[in-house]
Amino acid sequence: MAIITENITEKYALYNGDCCEVMPGIPDESIHFSIYSPPFCGLYQYSSSERDMSNCRSYDEFFEHYRFLVEEIYRTTLPGRLSAVHCMDVPRAGANAGGGLIDFPGDIIRMHEDIGFKYCCRYSVWKEPLGVRNRTMAKGLAHKQIVDDSSLCDVASADYLLMFRKKGDNPIPVEHPVGLLEYAGSRQIPSELQQWRGHEGKQTENRYSHWIWRQYASAFWDDVRIDRVLPFKEARDEEDERHVHPLQLDVIERSIILRSNPGENVLTPFMGVGSEVYGAVINGRRGVGIELKPSYYNQAVANVEGAGTSGVEQDFWR
Repeated sequence: MAIITENITEKYALYNGDCCEVMPGIPDESIHFSIYSPPFCGLYQYSSSERDMSNCRSYDEFFEHYRFLVEEIYRTTLPGRLSAVHCMDVPRAGANAGGGLIDFPGDIIRMHEDIGFKYCCRYSVWKEPLGVRNRTMAKGLAHKQIVDDSSLCDVASADYLLMFRKKGDNPIPVEHPVGLLEYAGSRQIPSELQQWRGHEGKQTENRYSHWIWRQYASAFWDDVRIDRVLPFKEARDEEDERHVHPLQLDVIERSIILRSNPGENVLTPFMGVGSEVYGAVINGRRGVGIELKPSYYNQAVANVEGAGTSGVEQDFWR
């Protein structure tokens, strides 16, 4: 299979193909940061393809395939740099209200550590319970469950963003000489701090950047705009798909700005409709995305090009 089609400019490289086959073609230590959502081990199905990891026959089989990919991410990542994995606790298959959860994040952490990554931190992304109920139809989140038997009530589990660092010293520091300049979230930066934006003096005085940093440094992100996502509905395929909801741009932009420099390469091996590549390019990075499903790939190309990010075709890896 390898690469079915590709769209490559000096700003991004988009590949339609199986990530497990495309990744071996990416040069060693050429990726400065990666961020992605893996298939949630059968919780959602994205296509009917036997190559799709969401269609694995078992939890163990999923991790067998996923491990190969993470080993490739480790190989291609610059020493001392990071990989971010978006995930959540997964309901047990066929479970009703109160049926229990699988510690999917914990298994991801243990696998990354076994490969050689260092587990650095975890961000929790708050989700509004009614919104989760309406999207998932989880019985344990319905108000009726309180009436019938509240001992079986569930919670709207947070999303997690796990950060892993490759061993070795980072040869290129990620620097912000005038502090952070933009905030990705629903909170408003106090107007009296605007005078400090881009402050070139002592950064201990930069109250604007300090305010942003305090929000980003929190382990609990409660103002991520849940619907600030790229267009995705045209990529839906009702015959073989149960779920599609892109990762929020606030999560992506916070991560990319903190963990990479302008001009560096940001990878997503499960590109979907192109959110991570879009977030990379509009923030001055170069995006690398791989997507198996043609309808998602086509939507990703449209999203990235539609943002005014089209560039000159060239050899991205030269």
